[in-house]
Amino acid sequence: MASRVSVAIVGAGLIGPRHADSVACCPDASLAAFVDPSPQAQNVAQRYGVPLYKDVDALLASGNVPAAAIVCSPNSTHVSLSKQLLDAGVHVLVEKPVAIDVASGQELVRHVKKSKQTALAGHHRRFNPYVVAAKQALSTKAIGTPVAVSGLWALRKPKSYYQAPTAWRASSQGGGPILINLVHEIDILHYLLGAIVRVYAEQTASQRGHEAEEGAAIVMRFKSGVVGTFLLSDATPSAHSFEAGTGENPIIPKTGKDFYRIFGSEGTLSVGDMKVERYKTGGEGAWHDEIAEERLTVGTEVPFDEQIKHLVRVVRGEEQPRCTVEDGLQAVVVADAVVRAMKTGQPVDIMLESKL
Repeated sequence: MASRVSVAIVGAGLIGPRHADSVACCPDASLAAFVDPSPQAQNVAQRYGVPLYKDVDALLASGNVPAAAIVCSPNSTHVSLSKQLLDAGVHVLVEKPVAIDVASGQELVRHVKKSKQTALAGHHRRFNPYVVAAKQALSTKAIGTPVAVSGLWALRKPKSYYQAPTAWRASSQGGGPILINLVHEIDILHYLLGAIVRVYAEQTASQRGHEAEEGAAIVMRFKSGVVGTFLLSDATPSAHSFEAGTGENPIIPKTGKDFYRIFGSEGTLSVGDMKVERYKTGGEGAWHDEIAEERLTVGTEVPFDEQIKHLVRVVRGEEQPRCTVEDGLQAVVVADAVVRAMKTGQPVDIMLESKL
């Protein structure tokens, strides 16, 4: 029987304990330690019964070197900490965004290619059962050939979200919803529909007065020829977001409302309420025909748990990463293009080779 894969959590903030819960419930993994300099981290480590180290240097010097580490520290530290861990012989799962800018993301990709260790991007929603069901529906041509997509991510974040120790979220250095939230949506759209190659964006008006943006209206073109729009806002009451639609995040009440509508040559797939709509057979298949509605079956798997199981299998050499650092970087490339489009008022073409 293979020994458990030891995993350290770098960052004991909002998402670190969530990863720790998944490690703790995985029979093939064990929680080795937390790494975080904040005073509050001691309580987190004690709760899980593991050591706390103030930084990665202290972890590596302790002799308690894990097989893998999950980097979920502030976004600006993802690249440097991931490189340090890889150099020490530790496999890495780096939370999204893998970097706060394209140049440092490219640096991380080059570092991974030279490393003997494996690095994964933490886009856990690829494991979400709603995304899995949508991917399956598209793969089996349930709506024919995708033609267009309309996406929504809109809700209101609380004031506490921007207070210490996470006040960095109010800054323009990766704190707004483009790098924190839209980067998730970009990765899912890439996973479902292929690469985005052009964007245009208009920024929403600020409600808070923070340095960070609050949202945007975005037009997209995919390499496949699919076109789409996406509305992003973290400052408005709404039932239409990935978290609300799927119930993935327990602090956000589930609504079951749609957040993507994918329009195909033979039907429409609505993700969130998981409906497939097609014209009933027997007619021409045009607007005077009645629409038939089918609901897709969605599993009950927990995405973070599935991601840890996958991490274990990758470390053991049993699987290849479902979401590579290159995939993570390409989401950052598109997010960067959205920011540039907002600033310039011009569409931005995305060079796919930017990820290399």
